[in-house]
Amino acid sequence: MKEKVIKMKVLITTDAYFPMINGVVTSINNLYKQLKKNGHDVKILALSQNGEEEIIGDVYYLKSFSVRVYPNARVKFPFYNELINELIDWNPDIIHSQTEFSTMLAAKHIAQKTNAPQIHTYHTMYEDYLGYIFGGKLIRKRSAAKITRRLLNSVDAVVVPSHKTEMVLLKYGVHKDIFTVPTGIDFSSFQKEITKNDKIEILTKLGAEESSRVICFVGRIAEEKHISEIITLFKDVLNKRSDVVLLIAGGGPYLEDLKSQVKQEAIEENVLFTGMVKPEEIYKYYKISDIFVTASTSETQGLTYVEAMGCGCPIVCRWDLCLDGIIIQGRNGYFYKENYEFAMFVLKILEDNELRKSMSIEAHNLSKKYSIDIFGEKIVDVYLNVLGKKSINNIYMSYNVFERRGHMMHKF
Repeated sequence: MKEKVIKMKVLITTDAYFPMINGVVTSINNLYKQLKKNGHDVKILALSQNGEEEIIGDVYYLKSFSVRVYPNARVKFPFYNELINELIDWNPDIIHSQTEFSTMLAAKHIAQKTNAPQIHTYHTMYEDYLGYIFGGKLIRKRSAAKITRRLLNSVDAVVVPSHKTEMVLLKYGVHKDIFTVPTGIDFSSFQKEITKNDKIEILTKLGAEESSRVICFVGRIAEEKHISEIITLFKDVLNKRSDVVLLIAGGGPYLEDLKSQVKQEAIEENVLFTGMVKPEEIYKYYKISDIFVTASTSETQGLTYVEAMGCGCPIVCRWDLCLDGIIIQGRNGYFYKENYEFAMFVLKILEDNELRKSMSIEAHNLSKKYSIDIFGEKIVDVYLNVLGKKSINNIYMSYNVFERRGHMMHKF
């Protein structure tokens, strides 16, 4: 007998959505596509980036204004308007908030009006990004922990992308149910092949020799990504092999600082900067690379690690708890704890073609457990779990009210 699939009305709320592009937006869009694919009715409540209030398909854009709290921050207040009322009338079964600011409060308002449970995904470790909030002058780590605890203890359940994040939230004092669900990736956009001529064309355009061996960093160029550490350690690689180039693909606020560092280190010919890369072009940089490298310890999951794996690219990175289960030492790459290990591992892969091939196959195979299909299934399991608990709590509360009323009548 075929199992009956429950279809739900799911409202996703987020301050960040298209046309903005970042890891949170990608995660939300993948969740949206997967829920729709499986027959759920999904709407997204987001802040408009152009200031216009409008509905585009399933996306309800609230009019908002820019604030100088952190880069690209926008707020919406108050929450009483026609779009919000439409979503209340739509009566969602589940509200899934994705950011901690304006739309999380809107989600809370809608949840109170509809009695729908609110689940929240905690994407960002704010203690690593306090320098962006009011220039790092107002909120300290202790304050960030207190704010986070208060916000998350006010929802019905929390989703985190890694055990690293779960451990941090437990340390903060979050006592609500926490579900660890790694963000799913749509690997279809990373499965395209590129030819040898494509690789030569990209390298030539960047000013590298077509025979160069390539190690790459792909992502936002920001100070907390510790790309400067990679540049410093890369010199140890160049001391052994001069045919290796470090490709840094992406844009961000720390780009000019890194260019200055490369100039100062006198390794300009071996460090290549692409600048901002279109999302549909990112796979090319993984594909032309022999190794993906990073020293970031601010990731909640590390989506670029998994993207690289999906492209069959072995990884060398600084150890971080979020890598637990992603990097298996010696199988799909290496994590280093001591600085000298970086060059040792990079050179080991570059100088052993059979090792690199086996790591490439292993990386690709291990990436499959982070597919959007598995991600969608796990999130729906969370929804059903929370809905089940909500129903039991409602029955329990109704029973208690009935008992209290009966006791009062009996006493009277």
